Amino acid sequence: MVPSTKLLSSLLALPALAFFSLSASALPHPRTASSPATLKLAVRINSYGIKNIAAADRARIRALQAGDSSFISATNNALSYTADIGVGSPPTYYTVLVDTGSSNTWIGANKAYEKTATSRDTGNTFSVQYRTYSVSGEEYTDTVTLNSDLVIGNQSIGVALKYSVMNGLNGVLGLGPVDSTQGTVSNTDEVATVTDNLYEQGTISSEVLGVFFAPASSYDNSGELTFGGYDASKILGDTVVYVPVTSTYPASRYWGIDQSISYGSTQILHKTAGIVDTGTTLILIASDAFNKYKSATGGTLDEATGLLKISSDQYDKLSSLYFTIGNEVTYKLTPNAQIWPRSLNSVIGGTTDDIYLVVADIGSDSGWDFTNGYCFLERFYSVFDTTNSRVGFATTQYTYATTN
Repeated sequence: MVPSTKLLSSLLALPALAFFSLSASALPHPRTASSPATLKLAVRINSYGIKNIAAADRARIRALQAGDSSFISATNNALSYTADIGVGSPPTYYTVLVDTGSSNTWIGANKAYEKTATSRDTGNTFSVQYRTYSVSGEEYTDTVTLNSDLVIGNQSIGVALKYSVMNGLNGVLGLGPVDSTQGTVSNTDEVATVTDNLYEQGTISSEVLGVFFAPASSYDNSGELTFGGYDASKILGDTVVYVPVTSTYPASRYWGIDQSISYGSTQILHKTAGIVDTGTTLILIASDAFNKYKSATGGTLDEATGLLKISSDQYDKLSSLYFTIGNEVTYKLTPNAQIWPRSLNSVIGGTTDDIYLVVADIGSDSGWDFTNGYCFLERFYSVFDTTNSRVGFATTQYTYATTN
């Protein structure tokens, strides 16, 4: 995304039964913009399962390329990250889907909006068309509490009157580009996002967002967003390496980067443009690169999941994937990081003991050549810097873990 028109490409948007709420709910207190502040996330696992996860990811990418405010429905994915946010003063707390691929923040699904002294009806209406459904209602401004360090006054929020099934969630926390709010609220050009207002109100000193995921199969399968910087305690060493957002359209509209990929010592994707997208589950690569990967691994396409399936013997022979990002650093994705968590095979319609690879075909009609999704990002810390139009990465304790 381009500076000031985009804050994040997207965050993993998928639902579930298991919900481990880690979000702070302390009362707000004054805070200066002296240091970054972190919002803890909760992970959910979709107990209803998902059919053909690769096809769902490709559909998301097509929608992004078309410029849609693409939202992965709560019924369409295997995992999701949520937060408990407070609205009003005193705050009423709502469990919302965290989505950096869309930009409007709204509540009111499955839990009514509680008006307080800080609530103001703008007299406007809002309507957001996502990939698989739409939501509409009235637009208010109110105090929004992400946690005790992240309190936003006069934040524009939608209060849903019509909405699709949200699987128990109460709304969406939109952290995407402000451009995506154009045309969503009546009598309004753009609606300042939560991150915009945190910066404008001096709560954070820079428009930087750090993103950390622990692998879903790890003992601590949580996540966090750090506003105004990044959480140095989550990275190994003290270095985040940055690369500029690509100039290649249409990837440049999002958090696009230039990278090449090698399988072992063999390059399968020459340096080209693609995006980093927390709203995509898998690692998607161009068809010619995927065919090279498929041949090298010996994987066979599984119709139920849309993923490559390999045997135990083939897994033992897997080579690492190497992602050279920009001209800076090569990041190693180990064999274990290339497979779907076996404990979650049933969530994607797989067989319990089978082994599925998380690298999939992006499709021939793609506007870019790769998407580094959640399965890449759970192994590395990522930093999205709107101020300087750049993306950063660092290794974590999970980079070489064997949790899958």
